[in-house]
Amino acid sequence: MNAEIIAIGSELLTPQRIDTNSLFITDQLNVLGVEVTMKSIVGDDRTLMTAVLAAAMLRSDFIILTGGLGPTEDDVTRDAVGAALGLGQAYHPEVTAQIEARFQRSGRVMAENNKRQALVLETAEILPNDRGTAPGQWIEKNGRVVMLLPGPPNEMKPMFAGQCIPKLRLKMPPLVIRTRFYRVAGMPESDLDQLIAPVYTKYTNPSTTILAAPSDIQIHLRARCETEQEAERLLAEVGAPIEALLGDRLYSRNGDPLETTLGKLLRTRQVTLSVAESCTGGMLAERITTVPGSSDYFLGGFLTYTNAMKSALLGVDPKLIEQHTAVSKEVAMAMAQGAMQRTGSNFALSVTGYAGPGGGTEENPVGTVFIGMAHAAGAEATRLKLFGDRQRIRAMATQTALDWLRKKLG
Repeated sequence: MNAEIIAIGSELLTPQRIDTNSLFITDQLNVLGVEVTMKSIVGDDRTLMTAVLAAAMLRSDFIILTGGLGPTEDDVTRDAVGAALGLGQAYHPEVTAQIEARFQRSGRVMAENNKRQALVLETAEILPNDRGTAPGQWIEKNGRVVMLLPGPPNEMKPMFAGQCIPKLRLKMPPLVIRTRFYRVAGMPESDLDQLIAPVYTKYTNPSTTILAAPSDIQIHLRARCETEQEAERLLAEVGAPIEALLGDRLYSRNGDPLETTLGKLLRTRQVTLSVAESCTGGMLAERITTVPGSSDYFLGGFLTYTNAMKSALLGVDPKLIEQHTAVSKEVAMAMAQGAMQRTGSNFALSVTGYAGPGGGTEENPVGTVFIGMAHAAGAEATRLKLFGDRQRIRAMATQTALDWLRKKLG
C-alpha cells in the first residue's frame, strides 16, 4: 500500500520555512510497511489544493495533509478537501467548547474566528488535539483514507503517531520495510553505477536509489516483505556483492557521515587528531566537531589563512613558502607537522589551496588543493585537482582529507 503527503501553506514555498513534517510521517509509515510515493507542497490556494487532492485520490491509498486548519481566512484545507471529495461541513459546538476551555486555561479569550476550526467534514472522524486548537480529521472514501492534520510539528506528530498510526495498522496487511544505507567516498557517481548496476538491476525488490554529493555518494537499498527476516535476507543478498565491489571506498553501512565513521576509528584506535587549515577556513574542524564526543580524539586546529600565520602559528619556514608557494606539497606537509607538534596529537591533517574564484597560477590553477598528513612515521601530502564553485571545492577537499585518514587508520 502507498501513501502521499501534501504539505499545505504558502510559507513552505519560501526560503525561510522547510517542510519537516513529511520526514516524520514518512519514517512512521515506513515502519508499517507503507511506501511514500509522492510528496507535494501547495500554497494557500483553494482551487489548486482541490486539484492536487483530487489527483491524489486516483493514485494513493493513504493521503496525509498537514497544515491549513487554523482559524484565519487563508486556512482553506477543510474547504478544499470538501470540494475534492464532495463533502459538506457541519459545525460541532463541542469542538468550540474545547477550544474555549483551552483559551480559558491560559487566561485568554477565544476570538470569534476560532469557531471555524469547529467545522468538520461530513463522515469525518474528529481527531482531538491536546496540543493546540486545530482538531484533525480522518475520512474514508472510495477505498482511500484522507487525514487532515495540523501544521505545527508539536501538534502534528503526537496526533499522527498516537491516533493515525493505530488506525492505519488495522488496515495494513503484514508488511515491513527495511533499508541499508551505504555511503561511498572518492568515486564519481557514473563510475559507481557502472560498477554495481549489474548487481542491483537484477532486483525490483529491494529497490535501489543512488544520490550524489561532492565526493560522497549514497546508496539506498529498500526491501518490502511480509517479514523482517525476509527483508533482511534480501538486503544481504543484494548488499554483499555490492560491498565486495566497493571495497574500502565504502565507509558507512548505516548512513553515518564520514566524520562519524572517522571518529569511531580514532576512538577505537585510541589516537588523537589535530588540523591546520587555509583555504577551507575551518570547515574541516567544523565537520570533525559536529560529532558528539569528538573531544575524546580531537585536540584542536589552526586557521592559518595567510603566509604570516602559517609561520607564526605552525612554524612553517618562510623560506619554504617563498621557494614553493603556500599552495604546495612541501607547505602542506609542514603545516600538518606544525599542528601535530604544537598539539601533541598522533595525527594531523592540513589543507591549502586555491578555492576560487580568483587566485591560482598556471601550474596550480583554481581548484588545486594540497592535503597534508603528519604521523609518527613522518609526513606526506597529496595534490587534488577539483572542479566546481568555491563551496564545492572546499567541501570536496574536506571530504578527501577525512577519507584519506580513514583509509590510513583502517
